[in-house]
Amino acid sequence: MKLLFATRSKGKQQEAARLFEGSGIEIVFPEAAGVFPSPAENLLELHDSFAANARAKAEYFAKQTGLPTVADDSGLEVLSLGGEPGVRSRRWAGAEGTEAEVTAANNAYLLKRLRGAPEGKRRARYRCVLVLYRTPKGFPETFEGACNGRILEEPRGAGGFGYDPLFLSDDLEKTFGEAEPAEKDAVSHRGRAIAALREALDKPSTKAPS
Repeated sequence: MKLLFATRSKGKQQEAARLFEGSGIEIVFPEAAGVFPSPAENLLELHDSFAANARAKAEYFAKQTGLPTVADDSGLEVLSLGGEPGVRSRRWAGAEGTEAEVTAANNAYLLKRLRGAPEGKRRARYRCVLVLYRTPKGFPETFEGACNGRILEEPRGAGGFGYDPLFLSDDLEKTFGEAEPAEKDAVSHRGRAIAALREALDKPSTKAPS
């Protein structure tokens, strides 16, 4: 089976490739499927929930390619900030530039917002929502994963991507920036969501087309 994983994030692509190893599913990404960046994609992540954003992306790319398609929307939720940055995780600081520059700005903004906050105010979780279309006109199937932790006062580790060096995992007792890829995959929000997706892909869909 060939499955389009509809993301242009290099970090997400690397994780998806690892998480589907040994599944018998061939993962392809948009450019390999002949879908190159276009202005229309800028309108896909304007919703106020991970599920709505993921569904918009999955539906768009499934129609572009005709392939079974899954899209991810995910982010960090800090409890004392009312769940921010949430769906705005990638663009939270409003920075432009390379992926590294945007990430640096987002992390700096997170540290600024939590400056001086006690440990109890630094609780956070990562959430991931995947939406699958087995066919372009099929029924959207949703899979979720989450993992808990807290935000440190300074980054630790150079691995992962996004807010990973600041996110101290409850499961690992280290940051996702310090964790080996396999360690992170075993407990991460995306790892858990993809595990649920893989289980579903082993079974035929019982949903009626929408």
